[in-house]
Amino acid sequence: MARFSFMGGIHPNDGKKLTMDKEVTEYFPKGEMVYPLNQHIGAPAKPVVKKGDRVVAGQLIAEAGGFVSANIHSAASGTVKAIEQRLTPAGGKCESIVIENDQEFEEVDFSKKIRDLETLYREDVIDIIKDAGIVGMGGAGFPTHVKLSPKNEADIDTIIVNGAECEPYLTSDYRRMIEEPEKIIVGLKIIINLFDHATGIIAIEDNKPEAYKKLKELTKDEEEIEVIKLKTKYPQGAERQLIYASTGRYVNSKMLPADAGCIVQNVDTVISVYEAIIEGRPLISRVVTITGDCIKEPQNFIVRLGTNIKELIDAAGGFSKDPAKIICGGPMMGRAMYSLEAPVTKGTSAILCLSRDAVAESEPSNCIKCGKCVSVCPGRVNPSLLADLAEARDIENFLKNDGMECCECGCCSFVCPAKRHLTQTIAGTRKNVLAKRKRG
Repeated sequence: MARFSFMGGIHPNDGKKLTMDKEVTEYFPKGEMVYPLNQHIGAPAKPVVKKGDRVVAGQLIAEAGGFVSANIHSAASGTVKAIEQRLTPAGGKCESIVIENDQEFEEVDFSKKIRDLETLYREDVIDIIKDAGIVGMGGAGFPTHVKLSPKNEADIDTIIVNGAECEPYLTSDYRRMIEEPEKIIVGLKIIINLFDHATGIIAIEDNKPEAYKKLKELTKDEEEIEVIKLKTKYPQGAERQLIYASTGRYVNSKMLPADAGCIVQNVDTVISVYEAIIEGRPLISRVVTITGDCIKEPQNFIVRLGTNIKELIDAAGGFSKDPAKIICGGPMMGRAMYSLEAPVTKGTSAILCLSRDAVAESEPSNCIKCGKCVSVCPGRVNPSLLADLAEARDIENFLKNDGMECCECGCCSFVCPAKRHLTQTIAGTRKNVLAKRKRG
Protein backbone atom coordinates (compact mmCIF):
# COMPACT_ATOMS: atom_id res chain seq x y z
CA MET A 1 0.00 0.00 0.00
CA ALA A 2 1.43 3.33 -1.12
CA ARG A 3 1.82 6.16 1.34
CA PHE A 4 -1.01 8.70 1.60
CA SER A 5 -3.83 6.16 1.37
CA PHE A 6 -5.27 3.07 3.07
CA MET A 7 -7.11 -0.11 2.11
CA GLY A 8 -10.86 0.09 1.67
CA GLY A 9 -12.94 3.26 1.73
CA ILE A 10 -15.60 4.75 -0.53
CA HIS A 11 -16.20 7.76 -2.78
CA PRO A 12 -19.58 9.28 -1.94
CA ASN A 13 -20.81 12.45 -3.65
CA ASP A 14 -19.00 15.07 -1.59
CA GLY A 15 -21.48 17.97 -1.86
CA LYS A 16 -18.71 20.44 -1.03
CA LYS A 17 -19.35 22.75 -3.99
CA LEU A 18 -22.28 24.26 -2.09
CA THR A 19 -19.98 26.05 0.38
CA MET A 20 -16.30 25.54 -0.46
CA ASP A 21 -16.08 28.95 -2.09
CA LYS A 22 -18.12 30.72 0.60
CA GLU A 23 -15.88 32.84 2.79
CA VAL A 24 -16.37 32.57 6.54
CA THR A 25 -18.62 35.35 7.86
CA GLU A 26 -19.16 36.18 11.51
CA TYR A 27 -22.60 35.68 12.97
CA PHE A 28 -23.69 37.52 16.11
CA PRO A 29 -26.48 35.64 17.92
CA LYS A 30 -29.70 37.40 18.89
CA GLY A 31 -31.40 34.94 21.23
CA GLU A 32 -30.46 33.22 24.47
CA MET A 33 -27.22 31.24 24.70
CA VAL A 34 -27.21 27.63 25.96
CA TYR A 35 -24.12 25.80 27.24
CA PRO A 36 -24.48 22.03 27.84
CA LEU A 37 -22.10 20.93 30.61
CA ASN A 38 -21.09 17.72 28.81
CA GLN A 39 -20.02 18.96 25.37
CA HIS A 40 -16.81 16.95 25.62
CA ILE A 41 -15.64 13.42 26.40
CA GLY A 42 -15.25 12.81 30.13
CA ALA A 43 -16.85 14.24 33.25
CA PRO A 44 -19.37 17.08 32.82
CA ALA A 45 -18.17 20.55 33.73
CA LYS A 46 -19.37 22.11 37.01
CA PRO A 47 -21.08 25.52 37.01
CA VAL A 48 -19.21 28.37 38.72
CA VAL A 49 -22.03 30.87 38.12
CA LYS A 50 -25.60 30.98 39.42
CA LYS A 51 -28.94 32.32 38.27
CA GLY A 52 -28.91 36.12 38.19
CA ASP A 53 -25.14 36.53 37.69
CA ARG A 54 -23.99 38.85 34.92
CA VAL A 55 -21.28 37.45 32.69
CA VAL A 56 -19.17 38.69 29.77
CA ALA A 57 -17.76 36.91 26.73
CA GLY A 58 -14.68 34.88 27.59
CA GLN A 59 -15.63 34.49 31.25
CA LEU A 60 -15.42 31.03 32.82
CA ILE A 61 -18.93 29.76 33.59
CA ALA A 62 -18.20 26.07 34.26
CA GLU A 63 -14.97 24.40 35.34
CA ALA A 64 -13.67 20.97 34.36
CA GLY A 65 -15.22 18.21 36.47
CA GLY A 66 -12.04 16.12 36.49
CA PHE A 67 -8.78 15.53 34.62
CA VAL A 68 -10.68 14.26 31.56
CA SER A 69 -13.08 17.18 31.29
CA ALA A 70 -13.06 20.75 29.96
CA ASN A 71 -13.79 24.30 31.06
CA ILE A 72 -16.67 26.18 29.45
CA HIS A 73 -16.72 29.93 28.84
CA SER A 74 -19.52 32.28 27.91
CA ALA A 75 -19.41 33.55 24.34
CA ALA A 76 -21.71 36.53 24.97
CA SER A 77 -22.43 39.03 27.69
CA GLY A 78 -25.67 38.89 29.60
CA THR A 79 -27.38 37.40 32.65
CA VAL A 80 -27.52 33.78 33.74
CA LYS A 81 -31.19 32.95 33.20
CA ALA A 82 -31.21 29.36 34.45
CA ILE A 83 -29.21 26.19 35.00
CA GLU A 84 -31.52 23.46 33.78
CA GLN A 85 -32.01 20.51 31.44
CA ARG A 86 -31.85 21.55 27.78
CA LEU A 87 -31.76 19.72 24.46
CA THR A 88 -28.35 19.02 22.86
CA PRO A 89 -27.55 18.53 19.15
CA ALA A 90 -27.15 14.79 19.87
CA GLY A 91 -30.85 14.61 20.72
CA GLY A 92 -30.70 14.07 24.47
CA LYS A 93 -31.02 16.52 27.32
CA CYS A 94 -28.39 17.52 29.83
CA GLU A 95 -27.79 20.13 32.51
CA SER A 96 -27.04 23.43 30.77
CA ILE A 97 -26.26 27.03 31.64
CA VAL A 98 -28.71 29.40 29.93
CA ILE A 99 -27.64 33.02 29.42
CA GLU A 100 -29.93 35.89 28.42
CA ASN A 101 -27.90 37.52 25.65
CA ASP A 102 -27.79 41.33 26.00
CA GLN A 103 -26.28 41.60 22.47
CA GLU A 104 -23.59 43.99 23.70
CA PHE A 105 -20.89 41.26 23.46
CA GLU A 106 -18.78 42.83 26.16
CA GLU A 107 -15.59 40.78 26.52
CA VAL A 108 -12.94 39.90 29.03
CA ASP A 109 -9.79 41.95 28.39
CA PHE A 110 -7.92 39.26 26.47
CA SER A 111 -4.83 41.46 26.13
CA LYS A 112 -4.04 40.82 29.80
CA LYS A 113 -3.77 37.10 29.03
CA ILE A 114 -1.32 37.40 26.15
CA ARG A 115 2.03 35.87 27.05
CA ASP A 116 5.48 35.78 25.48
CA LEU A 117 5.76 32.34 23.91
CA GLU A 118 9.51 32.32 24.42
CA THR A 119 9.12 32.49 28.20
CA LEU A 120 6.63 29.61 28.52
CA TYR A 121 7.57 26.16 29.76
CA ARG A 122 5.79 23.02 28.51
CA GLU A 123 3.63 22.91 31.64
CA ASP A 124 2.60 26.55 31.10
CA VAL A 125 1.38 25.83 27.56
CA ILE A 126 -0.59 22.77 28.69
CA ASP A 127 -2.18 24.78 31.51
CA ILE A 128 -3.21 27.57 29.13
CA ILE A 129 -4.79 25.04 26.75
CA LYS A 130 -6.60 23.44 29.69
CA ASP A 131 -7.81 26.79 31.03
CA ALA A 132 -9.07 27.73 27.55
CA GLY A 133 -11.36 24.67 27.47
CA ILE A 134 -10.01 23.39 24.16
CA VAL A 135 -11.22 19.99 22.96
CA GLY A 136 -11.01 18.02 19.73
CA MET A 137 -13.33 19.92 17.38
CA GLY A 138 -13.64 17.27 14.69
CA GLY A 139 -16.55 15.80 16.62
CA ALA A 140 -14.91 13.58 19.25
CA GLY A 141 -14.56 16.35 21.86
CA PHE A 142 -11.60 14.81 23.67
CA PRO A 143 -9.94 17.40 25.97
CA THR A 144 -6.81 18.64 24.20
CA HIS A 145 -4.70 19.11 27.34
CA VAL A 146 -5.17 15.39 28.07
CA LYS A 147 -4.19 14.36 24.54
CA LEU A 148 -1.07 16.51 24.78
CA SER A 149 -0.06 14.83 28.07
CA PRO A 150 0.60 11.20 27.05
CA LYS A 151 2.33 8.78 29.40
CA ASN A 152 4.98 8.08 26.76
CA GLU A 153 5.82 11.74 26.12
CA ALA A 154 9.40 10.96 25.01
CA ASP A 155 8.13 8.60 22.27
CA ILE A 156 6.00 11.20 20.48
CA ASP A 157 7.70 12.09 17.21
CA THR A 158 4.84 13.06 14.86
CA ILE A 159 2.09 15.68 15.23
CA ILE A 160 -0.51 15.37 12.46
CA VAL A 161 -2.91 18.18 11.58
CA ASN A 162 -6.00 16.55 10.10
CA GLY A 163 -6.84 18.68 7.07
CA ALA A 164 -8.44 15.81 5.16
CA GLU A 165 -12.05 16.85 5.90
CA CYS A 166 -13.23 13.70 4.13
CA GLU A 167 -16.82 13.85 5.39
CA PRO A 168 -19.15 14.97 2.54
CA TYR A 169 -20.59 18.52 2.56
CA LEU A 170 -18.27 19.86 5.30
CA THR A 171 -16.03 22.78 4.30
CA SER A 172 -15.33 24.56 7.60
CA ASP A 173 -11.78 23.20 7.88
CA TYR A 174 -11.13 23.93 4.21
CA ARG A 175 -12.10 27.58 4.63
CA ARG A 176 -9.85 27.90 7.69
CA MET A 177 -6.93 26.45 5.71
CA ILE A 178 -7.60 28.98 2.94
CA GLU A 179 -8.27 32.01 5.15
CA GLU A 180 -6.10 31.45 8.25
CA PRO A 181 -3.19 29.19 7.26
CA GLU A 182 -0.70 31.17 9.37
CA LYS A 183 -2.62 30.34 12.54
CA ILE A 184 -2.50 26.64 11.66
CA ILE A 185 1.26 26.74 11.15
CA VAL A 186 2.00 28.63 14.37
CA GLY A 187 -0.48 26.48 16.32
CA LEU A 188 1.23 23.34 15.00
CA LYS A 189 4.67 24.71 15.95
CA ILE A 190 3.42 25.37 19.49
CA ILE A 191 2.33 21.73 19.78
CA ILE A 192 5.54 20.40 18.18
CA ASN A 193 7.60 22.32 20.74
CA LEU A 194 5.87 20.44 23.56
CA PHE A 195 7.82 17.32 22.59
CA ASP A 196 11.59 16.91 22.36
CA HIS A 197 11.72 14.82 19.19
CA ALA A 198 8.56 15.77 17.25
CA THR A 199 8.01 17.03 13.73
CA GLY A 200 4.72 18.02 12.10
CA ILE A 201 2.60 16.87 9.19
CA ILE A 202 -0.31 18.81 7.69
CA ALA A 203 -2.36 16.22 5.78
CA ILE A 204 -4.77 17.47 3.09
CA GLU A 205 -6.87 15.49 0.62
CA ASP A 206 -6.06 16.13 -3.05
CA ASN A 207 -9.55 17.54 -3.74
CA LYS A 208 -8.38 20.70 -1.93
CA PRO A 209 -5.52 21.86 -4.19
CA GLU A 210 -5.72 25.53 -3.18
CA ALA A 211 -5.35 24.71 0.52
CA TYR A 212 -2.47 22.35 -0.21
CA LYS A 213 -0.72 24.94 -2.39
CA LYS A 214 -1.10 27.72 0.18
CA LEU A 215 0.16 25.70 3.15
CA LYS A 216 2.96 24.15 1.08
CA GLU A 217 4.21 27.60 0.12
CA LEU A 218 4.01 28.98 3.64
CA THR A 219 5.96 26.04 5.09
CA LYS A 220 8.67 25.81 2.42
CA ASP A 221 11.31 27.03 4.87
CA GLU A 222 9.97 25.10 7.88
CA GLU A 223 12.26 22.10 8.33
CA GLU A 224 10.07 20.54 10.99
CA ILE A 225 6.76 20.71 9.05
CA GLU A 226 5.76 18.67 6.00
CA VAL A 227 2.57 19.26 4.02
CA ILE A 228 1.34 16.08 2.32
CA LYS A 229 -1.36 15.42 -0.24
CA LEU A 230 -3.67 12.52 0.63
CA LYS A 231 -5.76 10.53 -1.81
CA THR A 232 -9.38 11.69 -1.70
CA LYS A 233 -11.34 8.85 -0.16
CA TYR A 234 -13.70 8.48 2.80
CA PRO A 235 -12.80 7.95 5.71
CA GLN A 236 -9.32 9.35 5.00
CA GLY A 237 -9.64 11.69 7.99
CA ALA A 238 -10.45 8.95 10.52
CA GLU A 239 -7.64 8.85 13.09
CA ARG A 240 -6.37 5.32 12.41
CA GLN A 241 -6.58 5.70 8.62
CA LEU A 242 -4.94 9.15 8.73
CA ILE A 243 -2.02 7.86 10.79
CA TYR A 244 -1.51 4.92 8.43
CA ALA A 245 -1.75 7.07 5.30
CA SER A 246 0.63 9.71 6.71
CA THR A 247 3.23 7.53 8.44
CA GLY A 248 2.62 3.88 7.51
CA ARG A 249 2.06 3.07 11.19
CA TYR A 250 -0.78 0.78 12.23
CA VAL A 251 -3.10 1.59 15.14
CA ASN A 252 -5.75 -0.86 16.37
CA SER A 253 -8.61 -0.54 18.87
CA LYS A 254 -6.39 -1.49 21.81
CA MET A 255 -3.94 1.31 21.04
CA LEU A 256 -3.91 5.07 21.30
CA PRO A 257 -2.29 7.15 18.55
CA ALA A 258 0.42 7.98 21.12
CA ASP A 259 1.34 4.27 21.17
CA ALA A 260 2.40 4.75 17.54
CA GLY A 261 4.30 7.94 18.40
CA CYS A 262 1.58 10.19 16.94
CA ILE A 263 -0.82 12.88 18.09
CA VAL A 264 -3.61 13.95 15.71
CA GLN A 265 -5.33 17.34 15.94
CA ASN A 266 -8.17 18.81 13.92
CA VAL A 267 -7.60 22.09 12.01
CA ASP A 268 -10.04 24.04 14.19
CA THR A 269 -8.40 22.65 17.33
CA VAL A 270 -4.93 23.78 16.22
CA ILE A 271 -6.28 27.27 15.51
CA SER A 272 -7.86 27.29 18.98
CA VAL A 273 -4.44 26.44 20.46
CA TYR A 274 -2.96 29.41 18.56
CA GLU A 275 -5.70 31.75 19.81
CA ALA A 276 -5.30 30.61 23.41
CA ILE A 277 -1.51 30.93 23.51
CA ILE A 278 -0.93 33.91 21.21
CA GLU A 279 -4.15 35.92 21.67
CA GLY A 280 -5.14 34.85 25.18
CA ARG A 281 -8.61 33.79 24.01
CA PRO A 282 -10.49 30.76 25.38
CA LEU A 283 -12.55 28.53 23.09
CA ILE A 284 -15.78 30.48 22.57
CA SER A 285 -16.35 30.18 18.83
CA ARG A 286 -15.90 27.85 15.88
CA VAL A 287 -16.67 27.66 12.14
CA VAL A 288 -19.91 25.88 11.25
CA THR A 289 -21.03 24.93 7.73
CA ILE A 290 -24.78 25.41 7.12
CA THR A 291 -25.52 23.44 3.96
CA GLY A 292 -27.64 20.97 2.02
CA ASP A 293 -30.11 21.17 -0.85
CA CYS A 294 -32.80 22.59 1.46
CA ILE A 295 -30.81 25.68 2.49
CA LYS A 296 -31.44 28.83 0.45
CA GLU A 297 -27.97 30.31 0.91
CA PRO A 298 -25.45 27.70 2.16
CA GLN A 299 -22.81 29.41 4.29
CA ASN A 300 -19.74 29.05 6.49
CA PHE A 301 -20.20 31.04 9.70
CA ILE A 302 -17.82 31.78 12.56
CA VAL A 303 -20.27 31.09 15.35
CA ARG A 304 -20.22 31.82 19.07
CA LEU A 305 -20.74 28.67 21.10
CA GLY A 306 -24.20 28.48 22.62
CA THR A 307 -25.91 30.01 19.56
CA ASN A 308 -29.30 28.54 18.67
CA ILE A 309 -29.10 26.31 15.57
CA LYS A 310 -32.44 27.54 14.16
CA GLU A 311 -31.03 31.08 14.25
CA LEU A 312 -28.12 29.96 12.09
CA ILE A 313 -30.39 28.34 9.54
CA ASP A 314 -32.43 31.53 9.35
CA ALA A 315 -29.19 33.47 8.84
CA ALA A 316 -28.49 31.25 5.83
CA GLY A 317 -31.80 32.26 4.27
CA GLY A 318 -33.88 29.54 5.88
CA PHE A 319 -35.27 26.53 4.07
CA SER A 320 -35.89 26.55 0.32
CA LYS A 321 -38.06 23.44 0.83
CA ASP A 322 -39.04 21.24 3.72
CA PRO A 323 -36.12 19.00 4.76
CA ALA A 324 -36.68 15.27 5.09
CA LYS A 325 -33.62 14.98 7.30
CA ILE A 326 -31.46 17.36 9.31
CA ILE A 327 -28.05 16.16 10.49
CA CYS A 328 -25.64 17.68 12.97
CA GLY A 329 -22.32 16.96 11.25
CA GLY A 330 -21.84 15.14 7.96
CA PRO A 331 -24.04 12.48 6.33
CA MET A 332 -21.71 9.58 7.17
CA MET A 333 -21.03 10.04 10.88
CA GLY A 334 -23.30 12.90 11.91
CA ARG A 335 -26.40 12.59 14.12
CA ALA A 336 -29.93 13.10 12.86
CA MET A 337 -31.77 15.92 14.65
CA TYR A 338 -35.47 16.00 15.49
CA SER A 339 -35.44 19.58 16.78
CA LEU A 340 -33.55 22.73 15.83
CA GLU A 341 -33.95 24.15 19.33
CA ALA A 342 -30.43 23.11 20.31
CA PRO A 343 -27.19 25.09 20.65
CA VAL A 344 -23.93 25.07 18.74
CA THR A 345 -21.36 23.22 20.87
CA LYS A 346 -17.60 22.69 20.62
CA GLY A 347 -18.18 19.66 18.39
CA THR A 348 -20.71 21.19 15.96
CA SER A 349 -18.94 21.25 12.58
CA ALA A 350 -22.01 21.49 10.33
CA ILE A 351 -25.77 21.45 10.05
CA LEU A 352 -26.82 19.50 6.96
CA CYS A 353 -30.40 19.80 5.65
CA LEU A 354 -31.44 17.27 3.01
CA SER A 355 -34.63 16.88 0.95
CA ARG A 356 -34.26 13.08 0.91
CA ASP A 357 -33.81 10.63 3.76
CA ALA A 358 -32.14 7.80 1.88
CA VAL A 359 -31.97 5.61 4.99
CA ALA A 360 -35.68 5.91 5.78
CA GLU A 361 -36.60 5.29 2.14
CA SER A 362 -34.76 1.94 1.97
CA GLU A 363 -36.12 -1.30 3.38
CA PRO A 364 -33.45 -3.71 4.67
CA SER A 365 -33.46 -7.23 3.22
CA ASN A 366 -31.41 -10.38 3.63
CA CYS A 367 -27.67 -10.37 2.97
CA ILE A 368 -26.86 -11.55 -0.58
CA LYS A 369 -23.26 -12.50 0.32
CA CYS A 370 -21.76 -10.07 -2.23
CA GLY A 371 -18.78 -9.13 -0.05
CA LYS A 372 -18.94 -5.41 -0.85
CA CYS A 373 -18.95 -4.47 2.83
CA VAL A 374 -15.71 -6.41 3.35
CA SER A 375 -13.99 -4.79 0.37
CA VAL A 376 -14.65 -1.21 1.57
CA CYS A 377 -14.09 -1.71 5.32
CA PRO A 378 -11.02 0.30 6.42
CA GLY A 379 -10.86 -1.77 9.61
CA ARG A 380 -10.41 -4.94 7.50
CA VAL A 381 -13.19 -6.86 9.26
CA ASN A 382 -16.34 -8.62 7.98
CA PRO A 383 -19.22 -6.23 8.72
CA SER A 384 -21.92 -8.65 7.58
CA LEU A 385 -20.70 -11.36 9.94
CA LEU A 386 -20.27 -8.91 12.81
CA ALA A 387 -23.82 -7.58 12.34
CA ASP A 388 -25.15 -11.16 12.41
CA LEU A 389 -23.23 -11.85 15.63
CA ALA A 390 -24.41 -8.57 17.14
CA GLU A 391 -28.04 -9.37 16.34
CA ALA A 392 -27.60 -12.83 17.91
CA ARG A 393 -25.96 -11.20 20.96
CA ASP A 394 -23.02 -13.56 20.49
CA ILE A 395 -20.49 -11.27 22.18
CA GLU A 396 -17.81 -13.96 22.46
CA ASN A 397 -17.62 -14.54 18.71
CA PHE A 398 -18.18 -10.84 18.00
CA LEU A 399 -14.93 -10.15 19.87
CA LYS A 400 -13.12 -13.13 18.33
CA ASN A 401 -13.91 -11.72 14.89
CA ASP A 402 -12.43 -8.31 15.77
CA GLY A 403 -15.71 -6.49 16.27
CA MET A 404 -13.96 -3.77 18.25
CA GLU A 405 -11.86 -2.86 15.18
CA CYS A 406 -14.92 -1.26 13.56
CA CYS A 407 -14.49 2.53 13.48
CA GLU A 408 -18.21 3.10 12.77
CA CYS A 409 -17.43 5.04 9.59
CA GLY A 410 -20.55 3.84 7.74
CA CYS A 411 -18.80 2.57 4.60
CA CYS A 412 -20.41 -0.88 4.86
CA SER A 413 -23.95 0.48 5.21
CA PHE A 414 -23.31 2.87 2.31
CA VAL A 415 -22.42 0.13 -0.21
CA CYS A 416 -24.74 -2.65 1.04
CA PRO A 417 -27.18 -3.55 -1.80
CA ALA A 418 -29.46 -5.20 0.79
CA LYS A 419 -29.61 -1.88 2.70
CA ARG A 420 -28.78 -3.58 5.99
CA HIS A 421 -28.11 -1.28 8.93
CA LEU A 422 -24.67 -2.78 9.43
CA THR A 423 -22.89 0.14 11.09
CA GLN A 424 -25.70 0.91 13.53
CA THR A 425 -26.00 -2.76 14.57
CA ILE A 426 -22.27 -3.19 15.12
CA ALA A 427 -21.95 0.19 16.86
CA GLY A 428 -24.64 -0.71 19.38
CA THR A 429 -22.79 -3.87 20.41
CA ARG A 430 -19.45 -2.06 20.59
CA LYS A 431 -21.04 0.54 22.87
CA ASN A 432 -22.35 -2.18 25.18
CA VAL A 433 -18.96 -3.92 25.31
CA LEU A 434 -17.17 -0.66 26.14
CA ALA A 435 -19.74 0.18 28.82
CA LYS A 436 -19.29 -3.25 30.40
CA ARG A 437 -15.50 -2.85 30.39
CA LYS A 438 -15.84 0.58 32.01
CA ARG A 439 -17.94 -0.94 34.79
CA GLY A 440 -15.06 -3.35 35.40
